[in-house]
Amino acid sequence: MNYGILAIVAAVVTLAIKFYAAWLTNSVGLFSDAMESIVNVVTSILLVVLLRIAQSPPDDDHPHGHDKAEYFANAVQGVLVLLAGAGIALASLKRYLSPVPLVDGWHGLSLSVLAGVINLLSAQLLLKAGEQTRSAALKGEASHLMSDVWTSVAVLLGVGLVYLTGYQWLDPLTAAVLSVVVLHTGWQLLKQFVAGMMDSSVTPETQEKLESILEEFKTEQGIDYHALRTRVSGARTFVSVHILVPGDWSVHKGHDLIDRIEGDIQEQLTGSSVITHLEPLESKKSFQDIDL
Repeated sequence: MNYGILAIVAAVVTLAIKFYAAWLTNSVGLFSDAMESIVNVVTSILLVVLLRIAQSPPDDDHPHGHDKAEYFANAVQGVLVLLAGAGIALASLKRYLSPVPLVDGWHGLSLSVLAGVINLLSAQLLLKAGEQTRSAALKGEASHLMSDVWTSVAVLLGVGLVYLTGYQWLDPLTAAVLSVVVLHTGWQLLKQFVAGMMDSSVTPETQEKLESILEEFKTEQGIDYHALRTRVSGARTFVSVHILVPGDWSVHKGHDLIDRIEGDIQEQLTGSSVITHLEPLESKKSFQDIDL
């Protein structure tokens, strides 16, 4: 399934529904919810473009691949979401200073519920695909859509209370609260971009898996290891480790061992690239690069 195209279709459909609901009701809360959906459309299109770049094979200029292109999706998403949050805050202030009564509420709210359901289903599909492919862009888009779902729920409650109570100030208040949530989401997306560009290491759980594999070989083969380092780049993980074997081993035997080690790591860590460095166990120089 082309999940990028799915994200675009869902974003366009929900955008149309939400703006129609805002137009029907004259609600700044529903209008603010629709404003965020504009960001969904732009970032969904960007997602398709960057996923294609990220999936391009390595070349002479990019021997480690193009996986980091995904992180730019997080960056653009973050900036656009922050701008949307600022626009929503401004719209809520204007409506608070100049109140306007709401109309045709239940039709508008029903449409908003429909848009929320579409976003929820899309977010769940993208999140599942992102976890399976270890795609930062897909997971970022899923996170954004889920935040959109929750903000839509909050908007529905707030605008619904306007019709139930007659308190018109609840409409701009709902939009103001939504702006805070949107701004927080944008900030989190920018943090994901920075973390990705800084080549962060694997999670503690994955680190434990790697060490468990190496410890098993250490026990069974009487070897040692050090300088285990990892970095995550988009959907790929790079692992490097120094393997220390008895000095009287043949090159062939040592090579067979590191082939097995690399194979076990790649089996446990899908999409990983493993680099091993073979060293003699008895040499003191083998331990001089442990902190490099």
